[in-house]
Parts: sequence; C-alpha cells; structure tokens
Amino acid sequence: MGPVRLGMLLSFLTVYVPASPGTPKEDDDTERLPSKCEVCKLLSLELQEVLRRTSRSREVLELGQVLDTGKRKRNVLYSVSETRLEEALENVCEQILDYSVHAERKGSLRYAKGQSETMATLKGLVQKGVKVDLGIPLELWDEPSVEVTFLKKQCETMLEEFEDVVGDWYFHHQEQPLQRFLCEGHVLPAAETACLQETWTGNEKITDGQEKTGGEKEQDQEEEEKEKEEEMTNIPGHPKHDPEDL
Repeated sequence: MGPVRLGMLLSFLTVYVPASPGTPKEDDDTERLPSKCEVCKLLSLELQEVLRRTSRSREVLELGQVLDTGKRKRNVLYSVSETRLEEALENVCEQILDYSVHAERKGSLRYAKGQSETMATLKGLVQKGVKVDLGIPLELWDEPSVEVTFLKKQCETMLEEFEDVVGDWYFHHQEQPLQRFLCEGHVLPAAETACLQETWTGNEKITDGQEKTGGEKEQDQEEEEKEKEEEMTNIPGHPKHDPEDL
C-alpha cells in the first residue's frame, strides 16, 4: 500500500467527526452524498454482476399450476426466465452495503468494495498505540457509512421507479449494457452522466488531500500565467523590463 498523505486522512475524518454546536454542516454533508449518477452506476453494475453469475444455468423451470384447467404446463430455461430476474432484483440493493467509501479515490470511484487505504492506515495507527478519534466507537468503524446507507436507500427507490425499464432491458435489450440502457437512456439527463465514464485503473487517486474545484483550478491557472508574465518582464529587451535592473 502506498503512503497516504495527512491531508487525505483529515479529509476522511471530516466525514465522521461531529460538528461543533452551531456549526452549519448541512451543505457539506449534502455535497458528500452520492449523486443520482453514482446510484444508477452502482445499481447497474451490481445487477449485471448478479445476472452474470446465473447466466449459464441449465436449470429448466416448469411453469403452470397443476390444478389449472385452462392452462398447460410449459418448460422455460431459468437463464431467460422472469424468476431469475426477480431473484436478482430481490437482493441487489442489499449488496450495496458491501461498498466502502475510499476517501483517497476520485469521483464515483470512491465507492468500491473492500477496505479503503485510508481506513487501513487509521487502523494501523491504532494498532501502534496512536489515539484516533473518528467520533464513533472502534467496533463500528467497519459498519456501512452514512453515504453507503444512503446509496442503498436510493438504489431501492430508483429500482422501484424504473423496475419496468429494467424488465424491458432484461427481456428485449440485453445486447446493450444495462448502464447505458437504464442510466443514459431513462434515468439521467445527458448533462449528468459524467460519472458513468469513470473507471478504476489504479491511478485515480487524490494526491493533495482533496480534489480541487473548478474555481481553484482556474485560480491556479491565473497564478501560473501571472508568474510567467513576471518572468518575461525580467528578460532584457522586454517592453516592461526596467533597464536600471541591469
């Protein structure tokens, strides 16, 4: 595991340390909550993974009731049955609770399964005798965070709202990735699909403790341009160069 900067740890700690009385934290908390794009992305990934695990089943279902007089029994492959979809949908959002917030990763990639590098570092400090106060008992550190719990609830809400769309994809459009069909085609406006393009390669980490906002990036660019201008004015022959400096 690579080194984790102190700023990154502090960024992680701010998620858990309670605010002082009278400190406005609602806006900050809202900004940290998962976006609709992130919810749809994880719902799609998890559902496709569940379906992938049962895609090669050769089980045959016998449909129709024995006492039905007007219907005949028929055999249907489980791999293309409605039963398979229903079973997949039953627990798909519950699996979101297996995710953790990886504070050292950028964008939607901060939601991933397994223990984050930040948490591993904090636990390592505790094992060395360092007092680390996250505002919650040590035995609760591995419990789903507020963000992940929110993800699960929003997953359930989204699934309820777009269950017919998921069914349409399952029976008629599986040649398309679910993420494209559901998220891009029905859930999200085109301007809010950026997180769907974010993929983990191992390099998408926050290296300075926090991601810079668009305004901060513009400010950095302006400062760089100002520095370059100052350097140019010190070059002999430049219109703004003062000859007395020679």
